[in-house]
Amino acid sequence: MTTSSLNNPETTGVVESSPQSTNSGSMKPRQLIMMGLGSAIGAGLFLGAGVGVQAAGPAVLIAYLIAGTLIIIVMQALGEMAAANPNSGAFSVYCAKAMGTTAGATIGWLWWVQLVIVIAAEAVGAAGLLAGIWPVMPAGIMALIFMILFTAVNLLGVKNFGEFEFWFAILKVAAIVIFLGIGAALILGLLPDVPSPGFSNLFGGDGFAPAGIGGIAAGLLVVVFAFGGTEIVSVAAAETEDPSRSVRSAVRTVVWRIMVFYIGSVFVIVMVVPWTSDALSSPFAAVLSIASIPGADTAITLVAVVALLSALNANLYGASRMIFSLSERTEAPVFLSRRNRLNVPVAAVLASVVFGFMATGLELLFPEMVLPLLLNIVGSTCLVVWGSALISQIILRRRADRDGTELPMRMAAFPALSYLGVALLVGILTIGFLAETTRIQLLSTFVLVAVIAVLSRANARRRAGVSGRVTQ
Repeated sequence: MTTSSLNNPETTGVVESSPQSTNSGSMKPRQLIMMGLGSAIGAGLFLGAGVGVQAAGPAVLIAYLIAGTLIIIVMQALGEMAAANPNSGAFSVYCAKAMGTTAGATIGWLWWVQLVIVIAAEAVGAAGLLAGIWPVMPAGIMALIFMILFTAVNLLGVKNFGEFEFWFAILKVAAIVIFLGIGAALILGLLPDVPSPGFSNLFGGDGFAPAGIGGIAAGLLVVVFAFGGTEIVSVAAAETEDPSRSVRSAVRTVVWRIMVFYIGSVFVIVMVVPWTSDALSSPFAAVLSIASIPGADTAITLVAVVALLSALNANLYGASRMIFSLSERTEAPVFLSRRNRLNVPVAAVLASVVFGFMATGLELLFPEMVLPLLLNIVGSTCLVVWGSALISQIILRRRADRDGTELPMRMAAFPALSYLGVALLVGILTIGFLAETTRIQLLSTFVLVAVIAVLSRANARRRAGVSGRVTQ
């Protein structure tokens, strides 16, 4: 993509692909699908589910249904744009095409910041879980080892990375299916010598929504964070064989699988574990402990560690490709777009792990204090990214329809579904601002967006000034 095409919001609805932003096509379609699962089934599910239940009680199911519907719509919108133009900058590029370079750069940088924080959270979270069942070294040291290992994996090339992520994701998907089977047997009273909890935890005690609307609002932001990362499919499309077809398959399969895994898993958790239980710090292990299956809680904790590391792996890939794309568009330092003989943007990968290494150091100094802070920081940034994707899709789809441009994938029920997604986002933001527990987080996110936008605008003016002097 050329800078001039980004500066002209009135060109055709399909963002032009560029040889620089579309890479070697080394990733297989099956790897793309599993990467979508790998990036989303991580800290948000294995750790965030417990945080969400503690915030909202059983009513966290409402939060999952709302956020799940929203991510289905967002993925449909992203799939339409990514199939038309597979680009490593994905929604950042589409946003620039629809609303100008400053908007595109702002969203790109915001997503990159979000992911580098998530990478740190997943390294620290995986280390904390592993240290709990295998306390051979401090969690901070384990987190440091994880950061080194997956930095190396991401430097090996996209083909090796994709295969690594594929088998990682297969393992945790299989584990969740087994967990759902055990949970269903427990709820139905089919396990010997283990009484069924019935509906006592769902409606008994303090009721379905013990924390009221404020609790649901707090749970919503936790849940939004849980679904965050699914959009990485649109980023990875640029390095996938037959990207248009692969994106269509990935969007169709990833969405329903995530809904089944998330909604199903959280339903089991709220049915089996009281919302006030301290065991919700590791909700999957808590369910299996109640099921009295010997060793099962340890096994699921190991799977949770694998899931977190798989998500770390995928999110590091996504973060490096986003800052690589920003560099290509001169929105980030130029050296970040350099690639080695394996077609890997080495500097972009290294820039994306700096915060993770810092967080592991903080975990050594302040044990068990880093992860909750990290989870709280990024909960609402997803809303801005998803909102920009929906608005960009509405603008670009109307532009494509006006110009008679053929699209490889067309979002169903347009524009009604796109506007429904926007309405859900507005509703989540409204509820969030009404609740004191989430208002500060949302305000902090908007301040961050404003700061990034101001810096991006200043960068654009600086480039324009340099270009003018060169022309003269």
